[in-house]
Amino acid sequence: MSHLFQPLQLGDLRLPNRILIAPMCQYSAREGSATDWHMMHLGQLAMSGAGLLTLEATAVSARGRISPTDLGLYSDDNEAALSHVIGAIRKYSPIPLAIQLSHAGRKGSSRTPWEGGAQIRPDEATGWKTEAPSARPHSPDEVPPEALDRAGMDRIRDDFVRAAQRAARIGLDGIEVHGAHGYLLHQFLSPLANERTDEYGGSLENRMRFPLEVFDAVRAAFPAGKPVWMRISATDWVPNGWDIEGTVALSKVLKTRGCAAIHVTTGGVSPLQAIKLGPGYQVPYAQRVKAQVGLPTFAVGLITEPEQAEAIIANGEADAVSLARAMLYDPRWPWHAAAKLGAQVTAPPQYWRSQPREHKDLFHGLQHGQR
Repeated sequence: MSHLFQPLQLGDLRLPNRILIAPMCQYSAREGSATDWHMMHLGQLAMSGAGLLTLEATAVSARGRISPTDLGLYSDDNEAALSHVIGAIRKYSPIPLAIQLSHAGRKGSSRTPWEGGAQIRPDEATGWKTEAPSARPHSPDEVPPEALDRAGMDRIRDDFVRAAQRAARIGLDGIEVHGAHGYLLHQFLSPLANERTDEYGGSLENRMRFPLEVFDAVRAAFPAGKPVWMRISATDWVPNGWDIEGTVALSKVLKTRGCAAIHVTTGGVSPLQAIKLGPGYQVPYAQRVKAQVGLPTFAVGLITEPEQAEAIIANGEADAVSLARAMLYDPRWPWHAAAKLGAQVTAPPQYWRSQPREHKDLFHGLQHGQR
């Protein structure tokens, strides 16, 4: 029996298998609101047979967006547009749905990746002044962000709370708090971005303080039985940056505060990062968090083959695998993995006749002999 296709429990949420669709920014929203593109994109992924679909990094404020076309959940219009997409998915797919709540910090006001990703300066028509723990830009040629004061931090914490409340109203099943990839909460964690001298900078305990305040506020604002977890970059890939020891320490504290899991990724806070790429290159970080913390961990990063994913779960390296680019390339990846590993997936009845004859029991609910 396949380990990859065993269920996983997160709070009251039962995932039918351990294949997770990672948040993937689409840069296709209008003033933060989901568009027809999101209906198409999320709709096809919702039919993938994966155990969980997490919506892209969703800004908790307009100023917290990565780009002017980022998805947001900070207005009634945002909420209504996303509710429409979620409602359509719910009609046709049982896949659990989560959302990643995010604030870009100093990496905001940026062009889309296909436009080069450079900063849009505050004096340009679509740009804005970014905010961060310290007035230190992501790259030396960028306009420095505004250093947050206590009032600004309170405002951002409250923005996360309101977004969590909106997520609950539209019926989402879980929340991932984005503390990775160089965005605001990661900026507080990393000494490469955080130069504060108050109680939110300096020591590891101080640098963890604001991300923990945000997590606590989100956890309190979301229904108690529904899981809330955090995505963390386990290393900055830069000397003297955030590292795996800090990640383990933060994860241990999060565990005491009701965190359901840790989604382990790496990098993003500095253009000086020197990442050592290779198949499953981030999995050892997830394995260490799992071993030393005891929370469910999600592994991500160049996990592309079903046999590779199966081995990660079977060997106890992580509790689930999180796929991003592999799912964009092959939105039926879980179907194909189930066929290779002798497992089953849920598929809409409209597609049952696509089942290969050599895998007659691939789809849940398919009657024997039905073509």
